Amino acid sequence: MESPHPPIRTFGRSRSRVIKPRQAALMTSLLPGVAIPDGPFDPRTLAPQATEIWLEIGFGGGEHLAAQAGRRPDILSLGAEPFLNGVASVLRHIEEAGLTNIRLHAGDARDLMANLPDACLDRLFILFPDPWPKVRHNKRRLIQPEFIEAAARLMKPGAVLRFATDWADYADQALAMFRKSPRFIWVAERADDWRLPPADHVTTRYEEKRLGDCGPIWLEFQRVDHVEYVT
Repeated sequence: MESPHPPIRTFGRSRSRVIKPRQAALMTSLLPGVAIPDGPFDPRTLAPQATEIWLEIGFGGGEHLAAQAGRRPDILSLGAEPFLNGVASVLRHIEEAGLTNIRLHAGDARDLMANLPDACLDRLFILFPDPWPKVRHNKRRLIQPEFIEAAARLMKPGAVLRFATDWADYADQALAMFRKSPRFIWVAERADDWRLPPADHVTTRYEEKRLGDCGPIWLEFQRVDHVEYVT
């Protein structure tokens, strides 16, 4: 089946170091049971009792995904990550915490998004995506107008999208793009709203490395029915 999105990659490597034996075993034993099915599906059928459906795009090592799922056993957390070492890592977190409310897509999040129905998500997290800092590579960044439209299709009115980056120009670019969309409003009211992590944020090892050119910037956008374009 032809991919529903342009072939340009928004992420780098799909694997680095050799996966540890324990995690490799979980890729065989645990992953099949928590893997999101191929093809179109309604996530509500995976957990009919769930009060909300959340999606994290690019969950890295899975610390944030697992911690949020542990805090909120009433929600179903979907996670998408193309980096196989990250998938192996989150499986360890799932097993150790005995989590039953996580489902994983080991691949490009855009493929997963294309298979989800309209207005199915209550929250969407995009935390420290690949920054592609060189200008000639900016087109590879995940946040693009077409991605914003795809996210808007999936989010319920009132749902919140959280974007975080430690690259200043990516924050500026993402903010400008979201503010041009009639489907989102930026909910910040004061400087601390983008300078400080939200109260429910879970700090990850990647975040602590401070690999960007600035401190973390936190942008939250609420899905709305319609607002005027910002010019």
